[in-house]
Amino acid sequence: MQKPQKSEIQLLHAEVCQALADPTRIMLLYLIAEGQKSVGELALALDLNQPTVSRHLKVLRERGMAKTERFGATVIYSLTDHRVIDALDLLRAVMTDNLLQKTALVDLLKQA
Repeated sequence: MQKPQKSEIQLLHAEVCQALADPTRIMLLYLIAEGQKSVGELALALDLNQPTVSRHLKVLRERGMAKTERFGATVIYSLTDHRVIDALDLLRAVMTDNLLQKTALVDLLKQA
């Protein structure tokens, strides 16, 4: 892959990183990756009120990570692109590896 341009990095930060900067939004992405869900179902799953969940979902919609479909009075949310979950899983794997390295270092220091 080619080295990114500064403008591309700025766009990545504005469109993706800011959307993923809140743990609630990450949890919402994982929930809708499992299948379509209403705001009420998502609020119940996260033990949050519906206005809070709606506000987070609005950010994910605006960034193109979630989409909606209306069935009567119910709005159903789903994931726009599963690669977002793949990217989150990759970042979680990196974080896990980093934590394991730190734990190994602490264990090594305890033995010294």
